[in-house]
Amino acid sequence: MAQAGTFADRAVPGGAGADEDLFQRLERLNEIGAALSLEKNLAALLERILIAAKTITRADGGTLYLVEGEGEAQRLRFEIVRTASLDIAFGGTTGNPIAFAPLPLYRDGAPNNSMVAAYAALTGRTVNIADAYTEAGFDFSGTRQFDQRTGYRSQSFLTVPMKNHEGEIIGVLQLINCQSPAGAGIVPFSEADRRLAESLASQAAIAITNRQLIDQLETLFESFITLINEAIDEKSPYTGGHCQRVPSLTMMLAEAVNETTDGPLASFTMNDKDRYELRIAGLLHDCGKITTPVHVVDKATKLETIFDRIALVDTRFEVLKRDAEIETLKAKLDLARRPGLGEIELREANRRLDRELAERLRRLDEDREFLRRANVGSEAMSEAEQERVRAIATAYKWRDPSGATANFLSDDEVANLTIRSGTLTPAEREIINHHIVSTIKMLEALPWPKHLRNVPEYAGGHHERMDGKGYPRGLTREQMSVQARVMGIADIFEALTAKDRPYKKGKTLTEALAILGRFKLGGHIDPDLFDVFVRRKVYLRYAEQFLDPEQIDDVDHAAIPGFTP
Repeated sequence: MAQAGTFADRAVPGGAGADEDLFQRLERLNEIGAALSLEKNLAALLERILIAAKTITRADGGTLYLVEGEGEAQRLRFEIVRTASLDIAFGGTTGNPIAFAPLPLYRDGAPNNSMVAAYAALTGRTVNIADAYTEAGFDFSGTRQFDQRTGYRSQSFLTVPMKNHEGEIIGVLQLINCQSPAGAGIVPFSEADRRLAESLASQAAIAITNRQLIDQLETLFESFITLINEAIDEKSPYTGGHCQRVPSLTMMLAEAVNETTDGPLASFTMNDKDRYELRIAGLLHDCGKITTPVHVVDKATKLETIFDRIALVDTRFEVLKRDAEIETLKAKLDLARRPGLGEIELREANRRLDRELAERLRRLDEDREFLRRANVGSEAMSEAEQERVRAIATAYKWRDPSGATANFLSDDEVANLTIRSGTLTPAEREIINHHIVSTIKMLEALPWPKHLRNVPEYAGGHHERMDGKGYPRGLTREQMSVQARVMGIADIFEALTAKDRPYKKGKTLTEALAILGRFKLGGHIDPDLFDVFVRRKVYLRYAEQFLDPEQIDDVDHAAIPGFTP
């Protein structure tokens, strides 16, 4: 069993490339360090590190491990495996999974010092071995089995721990079979190789830690966004679904514009940073709805508040019907008591009273059914229907809870039941519209980093119009970014086709595109973006993912108002 420090810092005589090209390799090391700081993808970063280590030490093969787990459950997970002479490439950007089991750092509670990579991770010491077959300090049985299966001859090993800025071991870099620069075969790794590998490992550990920290912060940030959307979802499952679908459609349309090579949008391009910024804006575009009262957000009927007040109206109708029946019974009783009234006359008078009662009950039932329909809401309630509501409001009287005689419908109930379109009163629409003001305030209050500084503008512009008649700022097309205009179309199309709204059915593609086309002609949405939306069939890709099959009909582009092929 190897003892701590036995193999650390050992210089092996005769190492390859000891002096002749050290300067060039140092230059290469500096170049690699700069390149590592620019790599954004962790898998690609790890791959770069191992390939760079192999290059500057002339190693034929190598493995990069990362430490995972806590305490005695810690182990080394294979991340990148490369052997040039065997054409082996696993992990990283190759897409080839690594089948090797992780190496435990502890066995039965004791340090696993028999494995060279585990030893380096446990002690923080570099291990340089001239020939694994003659080295008595470590267990190389697995290496021998690998060699037997592949015909390979594993000989020289250089195993370097990677320490982060806090001195913690985060991984191990292991290099195998140093190749002689003179073509004399496999030689031990030199003292220069060790120093170069350790320097690279130090830079690599910093780069890996920085990348992991950035990834963790981005994950935390996106989890926080998800938390906000889930809170909205708990308040309102309808707007919660909206907060998930709009970002998806936004990115679909933005990618379609990015791929456009001609026309007025040909100059629009996005890189990965731009995509991330727009996606975050999409996820946060309605975060202000967390301040909107639930009874307004989810107002499914015109009379709904915390409950649907149509039930109270139904009760009043039942009271009126009961009163009508009581009045009829009283009238029949009076007739029966009237002196000198013959049997035939009495029977005929009772029939007349029954006919009058039936007619009153019929009118009450018709008016009740009409108010029930009016309560549901529509896209265009007629003036005649609105007048009928007002007539019903004063046509009947009832005694309110205080015992006073009152109109059948209150002023507030009339105002709600005569809403021309949808279920919201003007005051309630103001409350709904205020969510974008809250969104902008919330987002502009955050200290956005440079690569996300446009999030408030993108997210805050999706209710603006191209003609300057939108809200909250009344911006015109020229004052808005392409991204904000993209989000505006995504927001409208999702709302038109949403199948989970409490107050309407989701529209078909043909219906939704016809409305969008009229919006284009009316200066509501960006005309060029709308044409891309239709021409590249962004609507269909979205529909296949989010809409019900019955909503996906055959769209005739020639019939879409305002569409320019």
